[in-house]
Amino acid sequence: MREYVEIGATPHDEDCAQVGSEGYAKRARRECEMFAKQIIKHYGEPERGYLTIKGHAHDFGTYYEVRACYDDEDEESTNWAFDIEGDSKGVLATWDAEFHPINKVLEGESK
Repeated sequence: MREYVEIGATPHDEDCAQVGSEGYAKRARRECEMFAKQIIKHYGEPERGYLTIKGHAHDFGTYYEVRACYDDEDEESTNWAFDIEGDSKGVLATWDAEFHPINKVLEGESK
């Protein structure tokens, strides 16, 4: 059966866009996209697991975060999702330089 765990919007020791702030939705989605790329770099993606960006309703607007989806009948994808959630490799506390959103803005990828 398809299950999921919420991972977060950015590495857990980093600041993130704040719901309700100007330009939040665009910035938050971009942060989630970059965070998902960083996760895949370190954890890969199993055949029956994948990452998505999910919006959630909030009093001040919709907030976004990365979700790891897995098949609870598949050991590989289940372990993968929970390894990410617990950051078993210790690589998701801060941004890797190539994925930090501000570096992408400076490189001209987005604004």
